[in-house]
Amino acid sequence: MILRPWDRVLPRSIADFGCFLLVAIFVPVTYIFQITVVLPELFAIGGFCYTVLWLASLFIVFNISSNMLAAMLVDTTIRMELLKPPSEPVKLGRWRMCHDCQALVPPRSWHCEVCKVCVLKRDHHCRFIGCCIGHHNYRYFLFFLVYMIVGSLAALITHSVYLWYLHFEVYWQLSSLYTVVAPALSLTLKPSWDSFYLVIYELNLLGFGISSLLLIFHWPIVSIGSVTRERNSRKYDRGLRGNLEMILGHRMHLTWLSPFVRSELPHDGVNWEVSPASSTKEE
Repeated sequence: MILRPWDRVLPRSIADFGCFLLVAIFVPVTYIFQITVVLPELFAIGGFCYTVLWLASLFIVFNISSNMLAAMLVDTTIRMELLKPPSEPVKLGRWRMCHDCQALVPPRSWHCEVCKVCVLKRDHHCRFIGCCIGHHNYRYFLFFLVYMIVGSLAALITHSVYLWYLHFEVYWQLSSLYTVVAPALSLTLKPSWDSFYLVIYELNLLGFGISSLLLIFHWPIVSIGSVTRERNSRKYDRGLRGNLEMILGHRMHLTWLSPFVRSELPHDGVNWEVSPASSTKEE
């Protein structure tokens, strides 16, 4: 695993920085609200249920944050090491010249206009993480989405009980609808803890919705061993297990625990061969 230089870790555009900042603030604020406001009204502090949910919340927040950070830090560009084009004419014919990078790049590598570099097995540029998702950091992006969905859904369930059942007399009002529709404006015109709690609730709705849509979009692509640019091709399909192993590594059954679990990938991300089982011809 090779890490990026710090000057290439930070978000490079205003849109990237805004989306990154939203997640960086939203996750810890939601966790604090969950632990200090919501759970104490549902369960006795220090009791079994409270302790289990507190530990589960801590585990989810840890995995959201650490997988996001790992995706930012792990270098998956052609700069990660000195790439040597193969000497065999057939393999060399799959490489192409990137005029922006002024370098020969391997198959499945594409240039990113935001990152200003070619990325190995590039899937897409993620605004929320502020970098490209490719061969070496797709694992962290995938678990970032999974834990964001799980965390947002769990928070939505407990927050719904808190807002719409325990405090229905406060939140079953027309003003609550205004806050949900225009949270920033409502919080500015009528600053209060009640409005702030509704803003957190809406951010959880957005977090769950956006993460779910992203996972729904990417899962069919992942399941056939492809990337977004090749989403209609099965030329690198190695079966579901083989495709997941190509992303999660040899110890993929443990990778859900933490991004710090080492799991070597079975491929270097450079010299790709078309799957023998594929009926799709090479372009």
